[in-house]
Amino acid sequence: MNRTSVSSSNLASVGYDPENMILEIEFHNGGIYQYLNIPESVYNGLMSADSHGKYFDTYIKKGGYSFKKIR
Repeated sequence: MNRTSVSSSNLASVGYDPENMILEIEFHNGGIYQYLNIPESVYNGLMSADSHGKYFDTYIKKGGYSFKKIR
């Protein structure tokens, strides 16, 4: 999946597959995770947020979405 670099102290890059509703996030520590069943509106909110890390923590990490570690 293609990811876009973001300016964040925690997140390095973000990708999204709208057909399968998969959000892929690469962290600065090298970990890559895929979050499942993410609505496109949540992805758009993440990408337009003033703080990508804060949005991720509030709406995705604490949002109860299933995820799997890729790396």
